Amino acid sequence: MQPKNWVPAFAGMSGWSSAISDLPTLRETLDAHGLSAKKSFGQHFLLDLNVTRKIVRLAGPFEGRAVIEVGPGPGGLTRALLESDAGRVVLVEKDPRFVPLLSELNDGSGRLTIVQADALKVQEADLVDGPAHLVSNLPYNVGTALLIKWLTGPWTPHALTLMFQKEVAERIVAAPGDDAYGRLAVISQAVCEAKLVMHLPAAAFTPPPKVASAVVHLVPRADRPAPDLLKRLERVTAAAFGQRRKMLRSSLKPLGGAALCQAAGIEPDARAEVIDLASFLRLAAALD
Repeated sequence: MQPKNWVPAFAGMSGWSSAISDLPTLRETLDAHGLSAKKSFGQHFLLDLNVTRKIVRLAGPFEGRAVIEVGPGPGGLTRALLESDAGRVVLVEKDPRFVPLLSELNDGSGRLTIVQADALKVQEADLVDGPAHLVSNLPYNVGTALLIKWLTGPWTPHALTLMFQKEVAERIVAAPGDDAYGRLAVISQAVCEAKLVMHLPAAAFTPPPKVASAVVHLVPRADRPAPDLLKRLERVTAAAFGQRRKMLRSSLKPLGGAALCQAAGIEPDARAEVIDLASFLRLAAALD
Protein backbone atom coordinates (compact mmCIF):
# COMPACT_ATOMS: atom_id res chain seq x y z
CA MET A 1 0.00 0.00 0.00
CA GLN A 2 1.41 3.40 -0.97
CA PRO A 3 1.62 6.26 1.57
CA LYS A 4 -1.11 8.84 1.12
CA ASN A 5 1.23 11.53 -0.23
CA TRP A 6 3.27 9.23 -2.47
CA VAL A 7 4.14 10.65 -5.90
CA PRO A 8 5.45 8.34 -8.67
CA ALA A 9 9.10 8.78 -9.49
CA PHE A 10 9.87 10.27 -12.85
CA ALA A 11 12.18 8.47 -15.26
CA GLY A 12 15.53 10.19 -15.62
CA MET A 13 17.79 11.96 -13.20
CA SER A 14 16.47 15.50 -13.65
CA GLY A 15 12.92 14.36 -13.00
CA TRP A 16 14.03 12.68 -9.81
CA SER A 17 15.30 15.92 -8.26
CA SER A 18 11.83 17.43 -8.43
CA ALA A 19 10.07 14.19 -7.56
CA ILE A 20 12.03 13.73 -4.33
CA SER A 21 10.74 16.99 -2.89
CA ASP A 22 7.17 15.73 -3.39
CA LEU A 23 7.73 12.40 -1.62
CA PRO A 24 6.77 11.92 2.03
CA THR A 25 9.68 12.34 4.42
CA LEU A 26 11.60 9.22 5.34
CA ARG A 27 10.13 9.32 8.83
CA GLU A 28 6.61 9.59 7.41
CA THR A 29 7.33 6.68 5.09
CA LEU A 30 8.55 4.53 7.99
CA ASP A 31 5.46 5.42 10.00
CA ALA A 32 3.15 4.67 7.06
CA HIS A 33 4.62 1.17 6.83
CA GLY A 34 4.83 0.66 10.60
CA LEU A 35 8.59 0.03 10.39
CA SER A 36 11.44 0.59 12.81
CA ALA A 37 15.09 -0.49 13.03
CA LYS A 38 15.89 -4.06 14.03
CA LYS A 39 18.78 -4.49 16.43
CA SER A 40 19.49 -7.99 15.11
CA PHE A 41 20.25 -6.49 11.67
CA GLY A 42 22.49 -3.75 13.11
CA GLN A 43 20.18 -1.11 11.60
CA HIS A 44 20.62 2.62 12.24
CA PHE A 45 18.88 4.85 9.70
CA LEU A 46 19.98 8.15 8.17
CA LEU A 47 16.79 10.14 7.71
CA ASP A 48 18.30 13.54 6.85
CA LEU A 49 18.45 13.89 3.05
CA ASN A 50 20.98 16.71 3.37
CA VAL A 51 23.37 14.17 4.91
CA THR A 52 22.65 11.42 2.39
CA ARG A 53 23.09 13.87 -0.49
CA LYS A 54 26.47 14.89 0.89
CA ILE A 55 27.57 11.24 1.06
CA VAL A 56 26.50 10.74 -2.55
CA ARG A 57 28.44 13.85 -3.62
CA LEU A 58 31.53 12.47 -1.88
CA ALA A 59 31.03 9.14 -3.68
CA GLY A 60 30.62 10.64 -7.15
CA PRO A 61 30.74 11.56 -9.89
CA PHE A 62 29.27 8.31 -11.22
CA GLU A 63 29.10 9.37 -14.88
CA GLY A 64 26.35 6.87 -15.64
CA ARG A 65 28.03 3.90 -13.95
CA ALA A 66 25.93 1.54 -11.85
CA VAL A 67 25.81 1.82 -8.06
CA ILE A 68 25.22 -0.99 -5.59
CA GLU A 69 23.80 -0.01 -2.20
CA VAL A 70 23.78 -2.57 0.61
CA GLY A 71 21.29 -2.22 3.44
CA PRO A 72 19.22 0.68 2.08
CA GLY A 73 16.56 0.39 4.81
CA PRO A 74 14.04 3.22 4.33
CA GLY A 75 15.88 4.54 1.27
CA GLY A 76 17.58 7.76 2.39
CA LEU A 77 20.75 7.09 0.43
CA THR A 78 18.68 5.54 -2.35
CA ARG A 79 16.77 8.76 -2.91
CA ALA A 80 20.04 10.71 -3.12
CA LEU A 81 21.52 8.16 -5.54
CA LEU A 82 18.47 8.37 -7.79
CA GLU A 83 18.90 12.17 -7.90
CA SER A 84 22.55 11.76 -8.95
CA ASP A 85 24.29 10.94 -12.21
CA ALA A 86 24.34 7.22 -11.37
CA GLY A 87 23.13 4.78 -13.99
CA ARG A 88 21.44 1.68 -12.60
CA VAL A 89 20.94 1.63 -8.83
CA VAL A 90 20.91 -1.87 -7.36
CA LEU A 91 19.71 -2.30 -3.78
CA VAL A 92 20.66 -5.35 -1.73
CA GLU A 93 18.40 -5.55 1.33
CA LYS A 94 18.37 -8.52 3.69
CA ASP A 95 15.34 -7.36 5.69
CA PRO A 96 12.21 -8.29 3.69
CA ARG A 97 10.13 -5.73 5.60
CA PHE A 98 11.69 -2.91 3.57
CA VAL A 99 11.15 -4.32 0.08
CA PRO A 100 7.58 -2.91 -0.32
CA LEU A 101 8.74 0.52 0.90
CA LEU A 102 11.73 0.57 -1.46
CA SER A 103 9.56 -0.64 -4.34
CA GLU A 104 7.68 2.65 -4.15
CA LEU A 105 10.83 4.38 -5.45
CA ASN A 106 10.72 2.30 -8.65
CA ASP A 107 9.39 4.36 -11.56
CA GLY A 108 9.26 1.41 -13.95
CA SER A 109 12.14 2.70 -16.08
CA GLY A 110 14.39 -0.23 -15.14
CA ARG A 111 16.91 2.04 -13.43
CA LEU A 112 16.19 0.71 -9.92
CA THR A 113 16.63 -2.96 -9.02
CA ILE A 114 15.86 -4.41 -5.58
CA VAL A 115 17.49 -7.68 -4.53
CA GLN A 116 16.22 -9.20 -1.29
CA ALA A 117 19.30 -11.12 -0.15
CA ASP A 118 22.21 -11.36 2.27
CA ALA A 119 24.99 -9.16 0.87
CA LEU A 120 27.62 -11.53 2.26
CA LYS A 121 26.31 -14.23 -0.09
CA VAL A 122 25.58 -12.12 -3.17
CA GLN A 123 27.78 -12.31 -6.27
CA GLU A 124 28.13 -8.66 -7.27
CA ALA A 125 29.21 -9.54 -10.82
CA ASP A 126 25.74 -11.05 -11.31
CA LEU A 127 24.07 -7.76 -10.33
CA VAL A 128 25.78 -5.28 -12.65
CA ASP A 129 27.49 -5.15 -16.03
CA GLY A 130 30.74 -3.25 -16.20
CA PRO A 131 32.34 -1.07 -13.50
CA ALA A 132 30.15 -0.13 -10.55
CA HIS A 133 30.38 1.86 -7.36
CA LEU A 134 29.48 0.66 -3.87
CA VAL A 135 27.78 3.32 -1.74
CA SER A 136 26.32 2.17 1.57
CA ASN A 137 25.53 2.95 5.18
CA LEU A 138 26.61 -0.54 6.21
CA PRO A 139 24.93 -2.46 9.04
CA TYR A 140 27.37 -2.27 11.94
CA ASN A 141 27.37 -5.99 12.60
CA VAL A 142 28.63 -6.99 9.12
CA GLY A 143 30.50 -3.91 7.90
CA THR A 144 34.03 -5.28 8.32
CA ALA A 145 33.13 -8.69 6.87
CA LEU A 146 31.59 -7.04 3.80
CA LEU A 147 34.63 -4.82 3.29
CA ILE A 148 37.01 -7.80 3.41
CA LYS A 149 34.78 -9.63 0.92
CA TRP A 150 34.95 -6.70 -1.53
CA LEU A 151 38.68 -6.15 -1.04
CA THR A 152 39.76 -9.76 -1.44
CA GLY A 153 37.05 -11.28 -3.63
CA PRO A 154 37.02 -11.79 -7.41
CA TRP A 155 34.84 -8.74 -8.15
CA THR A 156 36.50 -5.30 -8.13
CA PRO A 157 34.31 -2.20 -7.71
CA HIS A 158 35.12 1.10 -9.42
CA ALA A 159 35.12 2.79 -5.99
CA LEU A 160 33.64 2.24 -2.51
CA THR A 161 32.10 4.92 -0.29
CA LEU A 162 31.05 3.27 2.94
CA MET A 163 29.77 4.24 6.37
CA PHE A 164 31.28 2.42 9.34
CA GLN A 165 31.53 2.83 13.06
CA LYS A 166 34.15 5.53 13.61
CA GLU A 167 36.52 3.02 15.22
CA VAL A 168 36.39 0.74 12.17
CA ALA A 169 36.83 3.68 9.77
CA GLU A 170 39.94 4.78 11.66
CA ARG A 171 41.34 1.24 11.48
CA ILE A 172 40.94 1.25 7.68
CA VAL A 173 42.95 4.46 7.14
CA ALA A 174 45.48 4.09 10.01
CA ALA A 175 49.22 4.47 9.42
CA PRO A 176 52.06 2.46 11.00
CA GLY A 177 52.53 3.50 14.61
CA ASP A 178 48.90 4.58 15.07
CA ASP A 179 46.95 2.85 17.81
CA ALA A 180 44.35 1.83 15.21
CA TYR A 181 46.93 0.36 12.81
CA GLY A 182 46.43 -3.33 12.18
CA ARG A 183 45.48 -6.02 9.71
CA LEU A 184 42.46 -4.13 8.35
CA ALA A 185 44.63 -1.11 7.46
CA VAL A 186 47.24 -3.25 5.68
CA ILE A 187 44.72 -5.25 3.63
CA SER A 188 42.63 -2.17 2.79
CA GLN A 189 45.61 -0.05 1.76
CA ALA A 190 47.24 -2.86 -0.21
CA VAL A 191 44.15 -2.99 -2.41
CA CYS A 192 42.86 0.60 -2.32
CA GLU A 193 43.72 4.21 -1.73
CA ALA A 194 41.67 4.88 1.42
CA LYS A 195 40.56 8.23 2.83
CA LEU A 196 38.27 9.17 5.70
CA VAL A 197 35.98 11.82 4.18
CA MET A 198 33.16 12.48 6.66
CA HIS A 199 32.33 12.18 10.37
CA LEU A 200 28.80 11.75 11.72
CA PRO A 201 27.70 11.92 15.35
CA ALA A 202 25.46 9.23 16.83
CA ALA A 203 22.61 11.77 16.94
CA ALA A 204 22.48 11.79 13.11
CA PHE A 205 20.94 8.30 13.14
CA THR A 206 17.58 6.79 14.10
CA PRO A 207 17.86 5.09 16.51
CA PRO A 208 21.15 6.66 17.61
CA PRO A 209 23.91 4.06 18.07
CA LYS A 210 26.24 4.12 21.05
CA VAL A 211 29.18 5.28 18.91
CA ALA A 212 29.96 7.89 16.26
CA SER A 213 30.31 6.95 12.60
CA ALA A 214 32.49 7.93 9.67
CA VAL A 215 32.53 7.57 5.89
CA VAL A 216 35.54 6.09 4.09
CA HIS A 217 36.15 6.49 0.36
CA LEU A 218 38.26 3.74 -1.22
CA VAL A 219 39.55 3.60 -4.80
CA PRO A 220 41.13 0.32 -6.00
CA ARG A 221 44.82 0.64 -6.80
CA ALA A 222 46.15 -0.10 -10.26
CA ASP A 223 49.05 -1.95 -8.60
CA ARG A 224 46.91 -4.03 -6.24
CA PRO A 225 48.50 -7.38 -5.33
CA ALA A 226 47.74 -10.41 -7.45
CA PRO A 227 45.24 -12.83 -5.83
CA ASP A 228 47.94 -15.28 -4.69
CA LEU A 229 50.04 -12.53 -3.09
CA LEU A 230 46.94 -11.09 -1.43
CA LYS A 231 46.16 -14.48 0.16
CA ARG A 232 49.72 -14.62 1.48
CA LEU A 233 49.36 -11.08 2.82
CA GLU A 234 46.22 -12.16 4.67
CA ARG A 235 48.15 -15.04 6.28
CA VAL A 236 51.12 -12.86 7.27
CA THR A 237 49.01 -10.07 8.76
CA ALA A 238 46.79 -12.54 10.63
CA ALA A 239 49.86 -13.99 12.33
CA ALA A 240 51.67 -10.68 12.88
CA PHE A 241 48.73 -8.79 14.37
CA GLY A 242 47.39 -11.82 16.23
CA GLN A 243 50.18 -11.07 18.70
CA ARG A 244 50.83 -7.44 17.84
CA ARG A 245 52.98 -6.65 20.89
CA LYS A 246 55.38 -9.50 20.20
CA MET A 247 58.44 -9.23 17.99
CA LEU A 248 57.96 -10.57 14.48
CA ARG A 249 60.42 -13.38 15.14
CA SER A 250 57.86 -14.71 17.64
CA SER A 251 54.52 -13.76 16.09
CA LEU A 252 55.58 -15.08 12.67
CA LYS A 253 57.22 -18.23 14.02
CA PRO A 254 54.58 -20.57 12.47
CA LEU A 255 55.37 -19.02 9.06
CA GLY A 256 59.16 -18.96 9.35
CA GLY A 257 59.89 -16.42 12.07
CA ALA A 258 63.31 -14.79 11.92
CA ALA A 259 64.24 -16.54 8.67
CA LEU A 260 61.14 -15.13 6.93
CA CYS A 261 61.94 -11.64 8.21
CA GLN A 262 65.54 -11.87 7.00
CA ALA A 263 64.39 -13.10 3.58
CA ALA A 264 62.18 -10.00 3.34
CA GLY A 265 64.90 -7.65 4.61
CA ILE A 266 63.01 -6.83 7.82
CA GLU A 267 64.40 -6.65 11.35
CA PRO A 268 63.10 -9.74 13.23
CA ASP A 269 62.93 -7.78 16.49
CA ALA A 270 60.46 -5.27 15.03
CA ARG A 271 56.78 -5.37 15.97
CA ALA A 272 53.87 -5.54 13.55
CA GLU A 273 52.46 -2.18 14.62
CA VAL A 274 55.40 -0.30 13.05
CA ILE A 275 55.79 -2.32 9.82
CA ASP A 276 54.62 -0.45 6.73
CA LEU A 277 52.67 -1.81 3.78
CA ALA A 278 55.70 -2.28 1.51
CA SER A 279 57.42 -4.38 4.19
CA PHE A 280 54.34 -6.54 4.73
CA LEU A 281 54.17 -7.13 0.98
CA ARG A 282 57.81 -8.26 1.02
CA LEU A 283 57.01 -10.65 3.88
CA ALA A 284 54.07 -12.01 1.90
CA ALA A 285 56.21 -12.44 -1.22
CA ALA A 286 58.87 -14.31 0.79
CA LEU A 287 56.33 -16.71 2.26
CA ASP A 288 56.51 -20.26 0.88
